[in-house]
Amino acid sequence: MPTLDDILEHIGKFDLYQKRAFFVLCLLSAAFTPIYVGIVFLGYIPEHHCWSPGVAELRDRCGWSLEEELNYTSPARGTHGDAFAHQCKRYDMDWNITEFSCTNPTAFFTTYRNKSSIPLIPCQDGWQYDFSGSSIVSEFNLVCEDAWKLDLFQSCVNIGFFAGSISIGYMADRFGRKLCLLITILINSISGVLMAVAPSYNWVVIFRLIQGLVSKGGWLTGYILITEFVGLSYRRTVGIVYQVAFTFGLLVLAAVAYAIPHWRWLQLAVTLPNFFFLLYYWCLPESPRWLLTQQKNDKALKIIKRIAKANRKELPPSMENFQPEEEVGDKLRPSFLDLVKTTQIRKHTLILMYTWFTSSVLYQGLIMHMGIAGGNIYLDFFYSALVEFPAAIILILTVDRIGRRYPWSAATLMAGTTCLITALVPENLYWIKITAACLGRMGITMCYEMVCLVNAELYPTFLRNLGVLVCSSMCDIGGIITPFIVYRLADVWHELPLVVFAVIGLIDGGLILLLPETKGKTLPETIGDVENMHRQERPKQNIIYLQVRTSDVASH
Repeated sequence: MPTLDDILEHIGKFDLYQKRAFFVLCLLSAAFTPIYVGIVFLGYIPEHHCWSPGVAELRDRCGWSLEEELNYTSPARGTHGDAFAHQCKRYDMDWNITEFSCTNPTAFFTTYRNKSSIPLIPCQDGWQYDFSGSSIVSEFNLVCEDAWKLDLFQSCVNIGFFAGSISIGYMADRFGRKLCLLITILINSISGVLMAVAPSYNWVVIFRLIQGLVSKGGWLTGYILITEFVGLSYRRTVGIVYQVAFTFGLLVLAAVAYAIPHWRWLQLAVTLPNFFFLLYYWCLPESPRWLLTQQKNDKALKIIKRIAKANRKELPPSMENFQPEEEVGDKLRPSFLDLVKTTQIRKHTLILMYTWFTSSVLYQGLIMHMGIAGGNIYLDFFYSALVEFPAAIILILTVDRIGRRYPWSAATLMAGTTCLITALVPENLYWIKITAACLGRMGITMCYEMVCLVNAELYPTFLRNLGVLVCSSMCDIGGIITPFIVYRLADVWHELPLVVFAVIGLIDGGLILLLPETKGKTLPETIGDVENMHRQERPKQNIIYLQVRTSDVASH
C-alpha cells in the first residue's frame, strides 16, 4: 500500500498548494522575531543620570547645555572608585540654594576642597534619560539597583519557551497541528496587546511570560505543519528558508522600531498583525500525515485531493487506499537513561547539549550586547541581520557537498574568534569591530541552523524525538542566563561578555569535531547503528528519511 510520500510523488512534492501554504507560514516565522529578540528595543538602556531637585532651575538660570549640567552637577565617570557613579549616584547637596555659581557651583561648599571629596548618595528622586523615546527601562526605572529586573524580563521569555515547547509539542501531537497553531496565535496576540497596556512592571513580565509559553511552540508547530505535506527532498530547504523568514523579520523589526521609538506603541505595532494569522483557519489544512497517524483516513484523503486539485494533478485511484508510515518508536519505549547508556550516544548527547547551549547564548548574547554597545542601535541591528542571509545560502551549498561537521565547526570557531576580536579591538577602529561582530553573527547563525539539522541524524529512530527534545532544552536554559551574562558582566567591563562568548564558542568548535560525519548516511535505526557510525567510511546511497515530529525542531 502507498505511503503519503509515495502519493506526494504524484500530486506534487512542492507545487502551488504547498508554496502558498509555505508563504503564509513564513509570515508567522517572521512575526516571531519581536518576541525572541525584541528586548533590544523594548528594553533599550539610554544614557541616564540622577534627577536632583533644583538642578533644572539652576540649568535654566545659567543657560547650561546637558553636557555642562552633567559636568557641574554629576559625579564624573570613574570618580569615587565607581565607574557608574555618574548614572546611579548624585552629590549629597541641596541644589535649591540660590547663591550657587554658574561656573563652579560646588565651590559654594567651601568645606570640600574638590569634587571627589563630596559624599555621594543613591538616586532618591528618580533619573533623567537622554532618549527622545521610551523603553521599559526608562518607564519603570530598571537601572542601577533595579537593573536585574531587565534580565528577569528576558529570562521569563525563555522560561516560557522552555515550558511551552514541551507542552505545546504534546498538544500538537495529541489534538492536531492546525488547532494548536490557532490557539497559540490567539493567546500570543491577546497577551501581546495586554503587555502593551500593562500598568506596572510586574504585569509586563507576566504577559511576556505568557507570550513565551505559546509563541515558540506556535513557531515550531508552523514548521511541522509545512514539512509534513512537502516531499522528502524539499524538507531540508523548506526548514532553512523558514528560518530565513525569521531573519527577514529582524529587518522589519529594525525598521518598525526606528519609526516607533516608544515601547508601548512598538509592542502594539508588532502584535496586532498576529490577529490576521487567525485567518489560517480558512487558509491552511490540517496535516494529512498527522490525520493518518490518528486513523482519520477519510479526512486525510479529502486534504490530499484538495492538494492534488490545487496543483492540477490527478490522484491515481490505486493510491486512495494508503497507510501511515510505521514508526519504530511505537515498538521501543525510549528512556532518559538511553541517552547516556552507551559510549557514542553519551558523547553525542553531551556535545549536542553544549552546542545548543552555545548557539543560544552567543546568538541572543550578541544581539543583546549590540543594544548596549553605544552605536546606532537601528543600523547595527539591521546590518547584523543582513549577514544571516549569506549564512543560509552557505549552509544550503555546503551541507550536501562538503558535509556537516567541518562547516559546522568552522562556523562556531569563527563566531568565537570574532567575539574575541570585537572585545579587544580599540573603540576608534569602529568598522573593524562591526565587521567582526557581523562575521560572528553569521557564524553562530550557521551553527544554530546546523544543530537543528544534525541533532536528529545522531540518534536511533526510537530515541530520536526524546534526544532532540532533551538536547534542545539547553537552548532555552542558555537563553535564561544570557541576559545576566550580558548586562551584569558589562557592568564590570563592557567587553567582558564577548570574552565569555569567545571561550564558550571556541570550546564548542573543538567539541563538534568529535562528532561523526552524517553526510550521505542513512538515519540510524538502532543503538548499534549509532555506536558504529564513526567506523563508517563510505557513504551509503540510501534515501534519508527524516522523521518530523513536533519535538524534533528547535527555534533559533
